[in-house]
Amino acid sequence: MLIIFDLDGTLLNTIDDLGHACNHALMQSGFPMHAIEEYPALVGNGVKNLIRRALPENERTEENVERVYTAFVPYYDAHNADYTRPYEGIVELLQNLKQARHTLAVASNKYQAATEKIVNQLFPGIFDVILGEREGIARKPDPQIVYDIFCMTNHTSDTTSSVLYVGDSLVDMETAQNAQLPFIACSWGFVSREALMNANATHIIDYPAELEQFIRS
Repeated sequence: MLIIFDLDGTLLNTIDDLGHACNHALMQSGFPMHAIEEYPALVGNGVKNLIRRALPENERTEENVERVYTAFVPYYDAHNADYTRPYEGIVELLQNLKQARHTLAVASNKYQAATEKIVNQLFPGIFDVILGEREGIARKPDPQIVYDIFCMTNHTSDTTSSVLYVGDSLVDMETAQNAQLPFIACSWGFVSREALMNANATHIIDYPAELEQFIRS
């Protein structure tokens, strides 16, 4: 089976490092910062959208987004694993899935260089494909990233019955729907269980070990 995982909020709790990097970039650019506790409501759909939401409402121009982004990237590249850690039970889950010979992939809206670096650092040798945001390729919820994973793992749209998509956000759910894949929502990430239920998520798990149980069922 091919199992496609979102990264932030699904495999990794990245909120502190994202928040510190965004605050650094905002401060460098002359804009007010946010409490780290505010960042779960700001993340999703890529770094530039995070920055856009973090800017004051009357300052959300493309020029300001690019200016803050330019300050964000080098800081985050140097500090993206200061506080970031796998959620409890994730390492064991991935090791078990790998031992069971499942094909594992990451599909993230984080830019590609940071996605590769942090996945390889925290999950060495686990993932068969690691894809993030790439220039010229639409971000999730566009399903192109899923189709690229299919191509790199020799899957086709005819084999989607042997594919699962696992994520924590409504963007992930929409991506899975757009690719016509079954979606497993995890409630430990940046989106609450209530919000997932209100969005009509069909399968919600509260602990990583439940994914193994779902696969075996």
